[in-house]
Parts: sequence; structure tokens; C-alpha cells
Amino acid sequence: RHEKSMLFHSTPVKPESLEDLWENLSLKPASTPQVNISDSLSRRVINEVWQEQTIARLLQLVDLPLLESLLEHQEIRPQLPQPRKGTGSVITSNYLDREILKAFSDSQTDEWLSAAIDCLEYLPDHMVVDISRNLPDQPDKADTWKLLLFENIGRYYGQKKEPLLSHASEIHSGIAELLVNGKMEQSLEAVQLYLKLLDSQVREEFRRLLYFMAVAAHNSELKLQKESDNRMVVKRTFSKAIINNKTLSRGKTDLLILFLVDHQKDVLKIPGTLHKMVSNKLVALQKGQDPSKITGYTFCQKLDEREYRSNTEKTTKDELLSLLKAIDEDSKLSDKERKRLLGQFHSSNPSIFMQYFGDRVTNMCV
Repeated sequence: RHEKSMLFHSTPVKPESLEDLWENLSLKPASTPQVNISDSLSRRVINEVWQEQTIARLLQLVDLPLLESLLEHQEIRPQLPQPRKGTGSVITSNYLDREILKAFSDSQTDEWLSAAIDCLEYLPDHMVVDISRNLPDQPDKADTWKLLLFENIGRYYGQKKEPLLSHASEIHSGIAELLVNGKMEQSLEAVQLYLKLLDSQVREEFRRLLYFMAVAAHNSELKLQKESDNRMVVKRTFSKAIINNKTLSRGKTDLLILFLVDHQKDVLKIPGTLHKMVSNKLVALQKGQDPSKITGYTFCQKLDEREYRSNTEKTTKDELLSLLKAIDEDSKLSDKERKRLLGQFHSSNPSIFMQYFGDRVTNMCV
């Protein structure tokens, strides 16, 4: 199970390397060439950089205006359900049922069962008790129990009022459009960035549910419904628990849900582009550089003041020459109107006028 869980968090940067950064708040420049970010940046600063760069890159990919709902997404989510014990050393029956199910899962090599039982942590006690009391005592009853698991998990999430992916619902349309246009790589990165913004507890619940959905959808040995493909049954059962966006058409919602299921092993990874953006900004902050000048991923080339002035002068000159040429070659202008326009141009930009006409300037009546 540990190996399976690592699939969802595979990343070029080791998690413990970030833990080392979360110690002090000082933003003084490093005194040595060897950069040690843990000596200068706090957990708060690092978290803010991650969120800022994730949003910046996401908005570039989905081509949407800045979303206040993303910036303001600081909702407090409920904590993961914890096994409940009675007063003192008395252990409740509900707690025992959950422990029995965990022990049963640990003893199995069946990926389907393991994924399903991991989801039971979010189900209410009475449903867990019912499932626990129906544990199969014979191998030939295992499929019946699996169907009971699927039915109960599906019933719980079918009644869930708020979908797991309810934050910044405007982004759903942007990602769906990428899928419709066949831009699969951009779609995957956009989904990864969007899910990176999830609250940690919701992210974990979503990870477990999506893992179970993927296993159930692609398992051909257990038929969930006689007349339907497993993939379609999973989509119908859990769609509203994942995305319930009234502004998104049913077709696009289905497309997005199936994309999540089919790419379950990759959607919770962190894109390499984001790692680079965050790393560059954190190092720059540690060196004491101006945060407003650290833009991360950009589509333009930065210029210093000298280059900017040079480019400005050249661009202005080229445009003026283009204007003068248009006046000179416009056959629709009368001789009188052309002379008037050329006279105005000469009086305001004589050097460009001389450059354009060259030897012909003596023949020009201005």
C-alpha cells in the first residue's frame, strides 16, 4: 500500500527537501555562494510562493483572466475522520469494525479490496459496521462483498452535498476546452496544477476515491452492472461527487471525469515546470532580490533600460518610415493632399524624410 501511495506523489523534488526550508522567517541575502534556503525562508513564505506560482502557471495554460476565487481559496476543511475511542481505555464497537476492515485489507493482495477499504475511512459508522459484519468467510463470496463495498461507497458519495472539486469552478471550463481541442499534455498539466490547490485533507480523500474509481473502472474480472461497461458505471456513480458544475455541459463534465480516471496515476503529480518556477523564486527571494521582479514562467524577454531605449527608437523609426512610404505610394491621394502631408512630415521628422527620399529629395516640393 505504501508503494501504491507513492504513485500519487512522484516528483523530481524529494518531499523532505521542502521540510528543510520551513524553519526561519529571515529574508536576508545568503552570505555564501552555497544557497541554503532553510536559513532564510519560512513555511509561510514557501507556501505562498507555491500557491502564487501554481495559480500563475495555471492561468497561463487555461487562458482565463485572473480568478478571485483562486486567490481567496483559503477554506477550512473538516479534518479526516479519526477512529473514535470511548472514555478511558474502553474501545467502541465502531472503532473495532474499522480496525477489523483495515486488518482484512492488509492481509489481502487484491488491489480492488485495498483501494475500496481505504475509502471507508470517510464513510459514516453505520455503513462501516454493515460492511464489516458482511466480511466474506469463503473465497467464492468475495465478489458479492466487493459489490456491497461499491454500492455503499457509491451511495455515500451520491449523497454528498459538496463535490470534492468545488474550488474555482471556473477553471473546469478551461480544462475541458483543452480536452475538446485535443491538447492532452496541457490538459494534464492544468489538472495537476488545479489539484495542487486542493486543501490537503480534500486532496487525500480525492486521491483515495479516484484510485478506487480507476481500479474499479479498469477491472474486467468483476462486472459492476450486467449491461454496462465498468468505466461508464464508475462515471455515473461518482461524477457528481467529483464535479457538479452547473455551468459545464454534461458532455464536458463526462469528458473531464473520464480523463481523471484514465490518468489517475499522473494527475496528482507536480509538474516539472512548476518545480522550476518555485525553485527559481525561492532562491531569488533568499538572495534578497525584489519579489515583484521575479515573475517565474514568462512569455516575454526582459530588457535592461539601455536595450529598452534602443528598441524603442528603432521601432519608432521603422514605423515612421512605413508611414512615409504609405503616403508616398498612395495612389488615391491627390497631388495637393500628398504635398500637404509630406510637408507636415518633413517639418516634424526631417532626418527620416531625408533618409527615405535620398537623392529624390531635391525634386520634392515641400
